[in-house]
Amino acid sequence: MNNILTQNDIQQVDYKDVDLLKQFINPHGRVMSRNRTNLTAKQQRQVEAAVKRARFMGLLPYVQK
Repeated sequence: MNNILTQNDIQQVDYKDVDLLKQFINPHGRVMSRNRTNLTAKQQRQVEAAVKRARFMGLLPYVQK
């Protein structure tokens, strides 16, 4: 199975790419698991770090309504 990152040939996940990061967040604002996103362990760690950094910078909300 391919995932979004390998399909678009993305090597590094950037915290400023909010549209990409929103695809990995569920409606409650939580990061989705690897089972749902089909990411590798390395890609999942990159996504989680980017989401945390984007939240800290104010680009993503911590919780959704």
